[in-house]
Amino acid sequence: MLEINMLKVENPSCLWGRFVKGPGIEAVENKKEYDDLQMKMNLFYHEVNLNVQKIKPSTIEVGQVCVVYWSALRSWCRAIVESLFLGTVGTQAMCFLVDHGERVIVSSDEIRALLDKFLQLPFWVRKFQLAGVHPMTLQVSGDCLEKAELIPSTQWDSSATRYLHNLLQASTEMEAVLCETQADCTAIELYLTVKNVKICVNDDLVSKKFAYFTSQKAHQTSGKNGVDRSPAVLACDIFSETQNFLATDGCTVRSLSDFPLRQQDPIVHNQASSAECFHSNGESQPVDQQCTKSHEKLRQVMCVFSQLNFVEFLGVICVSITPSDLVDRTQEFVFTEQPTIEEELVCARLLQLLNPDPLNPDVDSSEIIHTDPSRSGIVVHSAFTLDPCTSLANAPITDTFRRILMRKKYAGPSLAESYCWPAVARGCDTVLISHSGDQPLTYIPPFLAHMQLSSVFSALSSRTGPIAVILCPGWEKAQTVIDLLEESQTVQVLHPMVILLGLGKDEAKTVKIQNNCQVVVTTPFSLVRLLRLHCFLFLRLCHLALDEVDLLFSRAPDEMTTILQHFQRVTASEERVSCPRQIIAVGKRWSRHLEGLLHNHMSNPTVVVTVMEEAALYGNVHQIILLCLDCTKTSVLLGVLDFTPDVAQKTLVITNSAEEAEHVFKAVSNTSAFSLKAHEELTYQFDSVTEQWKKPIGPGTHVILVTTNECMKSLGICDATCVVHYGFPSSPKLFGSRLFCMSQNFQNLSDKSTAHPAKSVLLLSERNARHVIGVLRYLKRTEASLPPELLHFAQGVLRAKEEQKSDRPLCSYLKSFGFCRDSSVCSYRHSIRPITDQPLQPDSGTIVVLPLFIKTASVYYGRIVSKKEDSYESLAAEMTTYYATEKLGAKEVLEGGLYGVQEDEVYHRVRVTSVPDKGEWIFYSVRALFLDEGREQEVKSHQLLQLPAQFHILPPQALEIIVCRAMPIDAEVKWNPKVTRAISQKIKGLQHQAKVVLCLGNTVFVDPMVRMTRLPGLKTFINEYNVHAEILSTGMGTSNPQHLDLLKERQIQNPKVELLNIHQYTNFKKDSTSIIYALLVFFSFHPQIKWFQRDDTVTLNIKLREPVDQRCEFSPDRVVYSACVNDRPYRADLELHSNIAAERCSWEMKCNEPVIRLVKQERGDWKMLLKQKVVLFIRGKKYILSLLYS
Repeated sequence: MLEINMLKVENPSCLWGRFVKGPGIEAVENKKEYDDLQMKMNLFYHEVNLNVQKIKPSTIEVGQVCVVYWSALRSWCRAIVESLFLGTVGTQAMCFLVDHGERVIVSSDEIRALLDKFLQLPFWVRKFQLAGVHPMTLQVSGDCLEKAELIPSTQWDSSATRYLHNLLQASTEMEAVLCETQADCTAIELYLTVKNVKICVNDDLVSKKFAYFTSQKAHQTSGKNGVDRSPAVLACDIFSETQNFLATDGCTVRSLSDFPLRQQDPIVHNQASSAECFHSNGESQPVDQQCTKSHEKLRQVMCVFSQLNFVEFLGVICVSITPSDLVDRTQEFVFTEQPTIEEELVCARLLQLLNPDPLNPDVDSSEIIHTDPSRSGIVVHSAFTLDPCTSLANAPITDTFRRILMRKKYAGPSLAESYCWPAVARGCDTVLISHSGDQPLTYIPPFLAHMQLSSVFSALSSRTGPIAVILCPGWEKAQTVIDLLEESQTVQVLHPMVILLGLGKDEAKTVKIQNNCQVVVTTPFSLVRLLRLHCFLFLRLCHLALDEVDLLFSRAPDEMTTILQHFQRVTASEERVSCPRQIIAVGKRWSRHLEGLLHNHMSNPTVVVTVMEEAALYGNVHQIILLCLDCTKTSVLLGVLDFTPDVAQKTLVITNSAEEAEHVFKAVSNTSAFSLKAHEELTYQFDSVTEQWKKPIGPGTHVILVTTNECMKSLGICDATCVVHYGFPSSPKLFGSRLFCMSQNFQNLSDKSTAHPAKSVLLLSERNARHVIGVLRYLKRTEASLPPELLHFAQGVLRAKEEQKSDRPLCSYLKSFGFCRDSSVCSYRHSIRPITDQPLQPDSGTIVVLPLFIKTASVYYGRIVSKKEDSYESLAAEMTTYYATEKLGAKEVLEGGLYGVQEDEVYHRVRVTSVPDKGEWIFYSVRALFLDEGREQEVKSHQLLQLPAQFHILPPQALEIIVCRAMPIDAEVKWNPKVTRAISQKIKGLQHQAKVVLCLGNTVFVDPMVRMTRLPGLKTFINEYNVHAEILSTGMGTSNPQHLDLLKERQIQNPKVELLNIHQYTNFKKDSTSIIYALLVFFSFHPQIKWFQRDDTVTLNIKLREPVDQRCEFSPDRVVYSACVNDRPYRADLELHSNIAAERCSWEMKCNEPVIRLVKQERGDWKMLLKQKVVLFIRGKKYILSLLYS
């Protein structure tokens, strides 16, 4: 049985309500989900800068789903257009609110299109009808009204509707059984609990002669769905005996068997005989007997009708409801017998006649609306007006490239490309910072189109050499760019080439650039080596493209300075005055180097930043970080705000909830006379708030607006001078969107103008511990002054995160080179643990290794060759003998299973690492690890052989071999493929002598590793080559002398981390939340308190050096200590776990630090020091004591 809530009753065949609870209902009828939907719709359609013309439906038709504003609820609601009519001011529409069950009449201009994201939930209100019952009405006939009878009717009598309305109002619980579901209506059996008794409304209406059953079928399903179908009806009539019913505490129930009508009466059809009429006892009598009592019957009927208050309007009888009839909105239903549509249209036209002037005049449809880039969350600073390209059709690229993109089903210019492409195509100096800043398509298509202009070639035809250089951060990206250039079919025109130079002495001398080469793709290091010997080859240079410019400056700052200086000298000559000059810088992150690039090397640049947090860095937003407790955030906030500024100030205080916003507004409004608030529950006030915010203000005025994250975009604020993050931003994107509210006050490096300095204040409390690393990663890129306590705490958080990676493999970059480029982001482990990394191979001495799989130039997989008996050779011989006589294919391929695979004449043991979802495929491939060689590759499933158990005994023979002290050149972390290929051809399958210097798990670190050859006929061996020297001889490798030292620094000598003490005493579970919380205590922003206990005493060591003005107060259940250090007050209020003998407690100074001795009132161990696990911190300015369990 489903719990139901009726909102509106038109008649027993038309009820509007909602499912509340029941099987399969909770998932879709969750009230919170609909409240969230309502909030999101209000935020979207109340957005101040919303382009209304774009969200108006192109056509309006009957039955169309739309969104309209309902003034009664002050909310935008989903609706269905029921009818359209022409009024005095235009087309009007009657709409049914599908989530509220109401009808409203609105102008067609006030109808908005419903977005797909607002259609995820089904309509909340549904139409119901009582199943199996049809209306009856009282017919009075005869000249003297002497005859009255109940007959079937096509419409419900208003008395039946009124009776159902009274029942619903008196009920305390509504339930329903689904009988039939139709397209527009659901037939139900309605059960109401009235005065602790459950009745079936369907049966009750029939018993009271308001309805009749069309068949007995619906009543032969006794016990259906576990429903108690005992035919219960009310003993007293709620309709005619209202006062008696309400006065009864509980009600007497009569069984339906007391009413012979249910059992004996024939089924009533529309052709019912007028010779009989029905009585309350269910018996029928002849007409002549009944006529003698006609006047008596009519008098009783009219007496019953007189209890109703009928209002006749336009020929329609409506039951009026007094205000006292209204109930709580969650259980409210509206009872009306609705006027017809025609009658409502008449009323609407009358109202329009009385008020002909429209409140919202129509906007001229011919008006062209240009989208402001700031509304899209991007910064576009340019010396000229930049019209974005919206499609490939009008994009400034060549037709050839356009066809290539269309063939690849390119979705079209992204937001970043729509602004960047026109600027690049016009030959402007351009800087683009975007999430897609590492994709060459952000600049290559218009770049090629501009370079192929005839004017560019004609101006530079007198000399030879490239006219454009594309700088990439590494060889891998350079190869990606050259592949795109070759695919663009510009080879015949621009003849691009890639130049990657190593450290070889004569490598740069041998480089030859073709005379018709117009574009060179290279790296900063290679270009600098080339300029040292062939600077005359780049005298025609006029285009410089910096791909991933943030990485270029961070990895090669000196080389970038040299290149830019050369570019400036070449392009500044007098003979190049008429030649084009362009620098394109594209990246994902803003850096301070870009500011120098804009100031010193660009003229009238175009700056496009589509990442809001990066836009704040570009805009030079001053960042302020304040450490505080969560309970003191409001007081810290009030201390930050300047209520009497010298210049006009507009401050935005952003919270994470409406309740928090109300709390902050109450505190701020008591101090500032110009305070505003806007949150999800006040969306209807957005226009008013925005109007007040935008009013011009003078010096000394400070306007403060308190709002929430969800309301920021709807308010469309871009001119704030300060943003206070009262609620901590949960993501970098949210943090950036907050900062973007000051975008009009960002510095503009395009025209070198300065604006009012924008300021961001971040309140960081103990509840934000898990976000400290992300905050610091961003703030370190600013010039913000970071508190030392915060940096110290961040180190502790990093240690905790590293603890969580204890079961992860050791980082491959750490093993190969001794460092990881960004260990805070890398998901692998970066600490060497004695237990996890216990050596499984020899950790010293000389071994003979056989490299079989060359992963990179310095990392190989192979096996150790034993000088005596080689167990692997014996295994290989046995496998060859076994499979020579019998080859059984694998019956079932399971992940983790061991199988055999044949390659040529050799049989290998493999372990399946992953099996795809094969579906109905007969042939498929799996990933398999070769246990004795270390390589992993795809293997056809039908090639897998059964591996007998005797071949499982020998452990896998493959081990990882790393050659120490070798790394790629030019700040790379990936080896160039040609180096790996050269080393593979040199050492694969050959035995080498290697000296083991370190072993971690199954990885051996060797230095050196040499190939030794025995001279023919002699016992003398010579070193044929050293692998380390061979790597360096390629010119793509360099020496890394700190490799082993860096690895040893990562070793944890004592596996017992101090952090474990916290878990021991506070019973924290080992999950992310508890670890971060423990670190909050251990690596606190503030001085620590260590404690230990004996059977009768507890000792507290307070880590304050040479405090003054000390006070210590003892109570039976509390200790309060206060002191000052360097004029900074500290105070700790500790509510103890158990009572102490206050008169016997004392404190003293030991080693210049206070020590407090507490005497227990009862002997025994304390499970914890404090009554609560969370320490109660007391503020003393901003310096606080914290507690360390030890």
